Amino acid sequence: MSAPLQSASAPHALLRPAIAIPFVLVALIWGSTWFVITGQIGDVSAHWSVAWRFAIATPAMFVLALVMRLPLAMPRRAHGLAMWMGLFQFCGNYTFVYLAELHLTSGIVALLIGLMLVPNAVLGKIMLGQPITPRFAAGSAVAIAGIALLLLNEAQAVPTGARISGNVVLGTALALMAMLAASIANVIQAGPSGKGAALVTLLAWSMLYGTLANLGLAWLIDGPPVIPRDGAYWLGTAWLAIVGSVVTFPLYYDLVRKLGAGRAAYNGVLVVVVAMGISTLLEGYRWTPLAMGGAGLAMAGLLLALRARSVPPAQ
Repeated sequence: MSAPLQSASAPHALLRPAIAIPFVLVALIWGSTWFVITGQIGDVSAHWSVAWRFAIATPAMFVLALVMRLPLAMPRRAHGLAMWMGLFQFCGNYTFVYLAELHLTSGIVALLIGLMLVPNAVLGKIMLGQPITPRFAAGSAVAIAGIALLLLNEAQAVPTGARISGNVVLGTALALMAMLAASIANVIQAGPSGKGAALVTLLAWSMLYGTLANLGLAWLIDGPPVIPRDGAYWLGTAWLAIVGSVVTFPLYYDLVRKLGAGRAAYNGVLVVVVAMGISTLLEGYRWTPLAMGGAGLAMAGLLLALRARSVPPAQ
């Protein structure tokens, strides 16, 4: 995410209501969206579900910009950034997430996306010169080992005689592609191109470009749209569009500005906890000893890596 490398906030900023309330709210909302997505990919194709989500979210984000009295005009280079953000964040990332949830439980997909810190660090070093500390590398290795155990548990749960663990392998590949697409969007936002535009305005244009890409992709792959008649489907879509996108993205980016990228990223750990909890309650996720050990390693590694990311670079 676009943010200063260091936090200028007080050591206990997370305890302040102005920070703590949106921090927890974003985590609870994003933690819930992983499960809501599972209701969007049954009778309707994943591609059209993503398109409907952002077809609703995009005008709402422009309305939010107008309500906040923000200019809708942006410099040309900011539009270029918005196009890439739309392609990677609001098209590629979400398309791969929806497809991944056809094969893996929502909590496992959320945990895989939580590994986004790794490509963020690598791309940040290559493109922005941000350092990778030994503690971050160690934490990432521990988290990857934990997730490997979780995926092994998923593979073992596949019934004997099924196509080995093909669904698990495919779901993992799709989730990793989603993670990489989001990571690319995060890193390019850290460049200078977006500084001439208000945050909500930049998000609105990014969603517009992403929506156009989603509509074209859905039509190309799945043909003309079939409008769902299920009210529950549209309630879920509205939740994902308005609450899960329009409400949360501005709140989260404001947290990034106030806390810095490293400390704000703790939100992602809380999102995973919420998502795994919901998956346990509503999807019947089974916590075997292997799964518990993998989740413990993954969370410990992510916390270690995130703690390292908040360390300022050497001068």
